[in-house]
Amino acid sequence: MAVSLAQILSSTRRELPSLRARRGALEREAAIRPPPPSLRGALRGERVAVIAEVKRRSPSAGVIRPDLDPLERTALYARHGAAAISVLTDRLHFGGSIDDLRAAASLAAVPLLRKDFILDELQIVEARAAGAAAVLLIVRALPPERLQALLVFTRAAGLEALVEVHTGAELEGALHAGADIIGVNSRDLASFRIDVPAACELLARVPGDRIAVAESGMHGAEDVRRAAAAGADAVLVGTALSAAPDPGELLQQLAGVARRGR
Repeated sequence: MAVSLAQILSSTRRELPSLRARRGALEREAAIRPPPPSLRGALRGERVAVIAEVKRRSPSAGVIRPDLDPLERTALYARHGAAAISVLTDRLHFGGSIDDLRAAASLAAVPLLRKDFILDELQIVEARAAGAAAVLLIVRALPPERLQALLVFTRAAGLEALVEVHTGAELEGALHAGADIIGVNSRDLASFRIDVPAACELLARVPGDRIAVAESGMHGAEDVRRAAAAGADAVLVGTALSAAPDPGELLQQLAGVARRGR
């Protein structure tokens, strides 16, 4: 049986005490990191920007590429046109780690997104210390007041946030909180089912002064064109790139789609 979002969040909460024990070291390391490149700036262009993901496995897809090397994959993505790179750092359910993010940061010139289940400010400090430019905030995982507080903290830490939504109500919540980079996930985190038409309708509702990112269900250039037609400025692609026999060639195809605007 697939793991639920509630189970993932519960395991994340169990890891927070050990993280808090390292607060001082993380804050010192974060303080000396140079300013990261802008994710928002990287996602604005004539073509749909691709956020390419370092991903070994997931609850929905299972094991994809367990031996994936973050340094090698970061270099490949940078060579083949990624506008930004997403690094999964959840260990238990996605096979990632904060060390993967550190490795990517040692090499990448493009913005790095820490993709994890962020519940606490110290996870944001940890992301900054590891070299991230942005963190993922999932509306479904956070009460409205926590979403707003974490968004404010993220910006104060010198980072940006990709705020993920799946429904119209979640989009309204993200906008109310002040999110300016909106990720529309076509996958329902409760059932893990994908609904691309509903996601396209939601993409079209993202205000034109925000960045709209299409997440999940991106397998080829035709999927990117569909997202672009709905108004996506960018797409986030993980499973397809991890599973591809030639991820560089696939990335070049995905990165060649013209942006349509909203």
